[in-house]
Amino acid sequence: MQNTYIADQTFEKISVIELGEYDHCIFKNCAFESADFKNFKFLDCRFESCNVSLVQLSGACLQKVHFADCKMQGLRFEACNPFLFEVSFERCSLNLSSFYQVKTKGTSFLNCQLQEVDFTEAHFPKAIFDNCDLSGALFDHTNLIEADFRTAHSYEINPSINQIKKAKFSSDGLAGLLQSFGISIS
Repeated sequence: MQNTYIADQTFEKISVIELGEYDHCIFKNCAFESADFKNFKFLDCRFESCNVSLVQLSGACLQKVHFADCKMQGLRFEACNPFLFEVSFERCSLNLSSFYQVKTKGTSFLNCQLQEVDFTEAHFPKAIFDNCDLSGALFDHTNLIEADFRTAHSYEINPSINQIKKAKFSSDGLAGLLQSFGISIS
């Protein structure tokens, strides 16, 4: 069975799409919660105001996919096809999601909720965490070289087990770098 190829389409207020390759498509106000996107391909697509929480991403290709104002809780991005994986997020709630061992560069998280997100062993050099809530996010052997945390808050990153060379932090965020050392800052 051959996958469907769909290009330059806008989909609004739907909850089911056909297995296939979606190129330069826009999804608006869609309710995909708990859908199965196994082996779907999304190339240069936008998801706007969609609920994609708990979507199954096994083998899914996400290449240059932008999510804006989306509810995206409990997603396992490590299940995606790693080939040319590239995503960006704006005003999204990604709480309880996982990027375990995901490799990507320059990912932007703008005004996102990233509470209890797992970044263990992920490679996120040059990532931007602009005005993001990282409460309970897990950074363990994570590559954050040249990442920008200057406006992020509520993070705890242990510099002795994570790569943070040339990463940017504000002086207000220094407590999040020192907490693992048991240092009291007042």
